[in-house]
Amino acid sequence: QVQLVESGGGLVQAGGSLRLSCAASGRTFRRYAMGWFRQAPGKEREFVAVINWSGGNTYYADSVKGRFTISRDNAKNTVYLQMNSLKPEDTAVYLCAAGGLDTRPGTYDYWGQGTQVTVSS
Repeated sequence: QVQLVESGGGLVQAGGSLRLSCAASGRTFRRYAMGWFRQAPGKEREFVAVINWSGGNTYYADSVKGRFTISRDNAKNTVYLQMNSLKPEDTAVYLCAAGGLDTRPGTYDYWGQGTQVTVSS
């Protein structure tokens, strides 16, 4: 069992930066790949980034590639999403998830509650 709690969201102007954190409970954290997804009102949940158990492999959605960076610290049971050059279209609830190294939400076993990111123009 893994419980996930996101933090770090907020309101930022376009071009600004935010760093999201996802703290995990449980000793099995390092067994899982960790993903970040986002969901805007009226839209489907969208893949953002994923990192494998060791941090050696990462994969990004085209829409965030070059602007966002995913990382993890297994000693702290935490995964991060550094978001730079934010755009209004990045506005969404951001959720972290534990599961396989995959872009499909249905392949993840555990989800956090999400943190709101709002980017003003």
